[in-house]
Amino acid sequence: MKKTQLVFVPAPVRGHLISTVEFSKRLTQRDDLLSIFVLVIRHPHGQSLESYTQQVAASNTSIQFINIPRVDQHLPEFLGSPEHGFTRYLESHKSQVKNAIVDQSESFTSLAGIVVDLFCTSMIDVANELGVPSYVYFTSSAAFLGFMLYLPIHYNQNGREFETSKPDAIIPTYSHPVPSSVMPSFAFNKVGGYSSILKHAMKFKETKGIIINTFAELEPHAVSQLKFDNETPPIYTVGPLLGPEGEKLKPDCERIMKWLDVQPPSSVVFLCFGSRGTLEPDQLAEMAIAIEQSGYRFLWSVRSPGSKDFTKPPGEYSSFSGILPEGFLERTKNRGLVCGWAPQLEVLAHEAIGGFVSHCGWNSTLESLWHGVPIATWPLYAEQQICAFELVSELELAVDLKMDYRMENAENLVKAEEIEKAIRCLMDTENPIRKRVREMKEMSRKVIEDEGSSFISLGRLIEAIHVNKAKA
Repeated sequence: MKKTQLVFVPAPVRGHLISTVEFSKRLTQRDDLLSIFVLVIRHPHGQSLESYTQQVAASNTSIQFINIPRVDQHLPEFLGSPEHGFTRYLESHKSQVKNAIVDQSESFTSLAGIVVDLFCTSMIDVANELGVPSYVYFTSSAAFLGFMLYLPIHYNQNGREFETSKPDAIIPTYSHPVPSSVMPSFAFNKVGGYSSILKHAMKFKETKGIIINTFAELEPHAVSQLKFDNETPPIYTVGPLLGPEGEKLKPDCERIMKWLDVQPPSSVVFLCFGSRGTLEPDQLAEMAIAIEQSGYRFLWSVRSPGSKDFTKPPGEYSSFSGILPEGFLERTKNRGLVCGWAPQLEVLAHEAIGGFVSHCGWNSTLESLWHGVPIATWPLYAEQQICAFELVSELELAVDLKMDYRMENAENLVKAEEIEKAIRCLMDTENPIRKRVREMKEMSRKVIEDEGSSFISLGRLIEAIHVNKAKA
């Protein structure tokens, strides 16, 4: 039987591309009549995930990758607004994406849809031009999707960006008023950040559906609000989708895992801030004091800062002795380990981990809940502040360390006393949050099994895709 084909256009950044491909894998595992083509746009600053895509292509013959020729374009907007610059960069590839699909027209005899990343909504125009249905794959939370869909409403009422001085906003997908202090920085950006995300949100409504990496039991209020909003396209909750295992092959990972193997169960606090998260030396010093004074075992991922406009990724320190307070490494050597890049998914899966001080990226959040590890919130950029707010205030699944922290305001130090207090609360075995997180761990597994909510939602999506094929 002829296969039904889908084209995916992910954003070329680690958290988005990997999540998209993992979703593609789940689709093809569920239905062997699906064939997927992933159009890979090069990262604007040369960062590549080619080894990952090659590995997937070699192991799954139903997923093919097509590299899109890069458009060289000078984009000064990256510094004023990473969101705007990135959007402009992706939009400049519209003709290349269309050409790639047209060039494959002989292969695409049963093309049932084009699935675009939340930053790639300009490709919805390509789908419309080709007469093909489009979907959005949303790599963040249902609540944050609701925030984005609220942007056109806010703009119609106010005609401008959000203001920090305004009262808390009433946004349907949040059961609590949302303070301006936890809204994403783009909400206040006057040089294209706000307007570009606003345009993405408006384009969402042109699609046949929005696919979200979440599950209904995790965000019941947000999901129900989206499903019963007549102006929102059909919602498909298909998560949790996690990153692939295998990071142990990276340098230093063997040392990290061996160290964890000899620690008592649930005794280690893991401090890690994602692939782009770093802290300045003054803040690292405060964190070191807090870690030492807390007395807990720790695994701490410390990386050198990249550029503020995201053109240069974080790197690795050759030595931590000149970065951390004098004598810290020596005094804590029997109960802690400082490392560079850490294999986050494998670390969170280890029984020694008892708590996670996290930037609250959505992928990291799902990984932490999957393994039943409670979080202390330390967001840095993008939508991480509002994700932290949801985890603490809406879902009661995290400890508030500093949910309104922002990398661009790094001069506002979080003091050691505040960090130590949060670590102690996080690692307290009597903290009720730990019980809620354990319950969510079990639920996150049930929802993807037969008759689970995400299993059913994915089935609905696959049925809709096959209907599209029949109409083509």
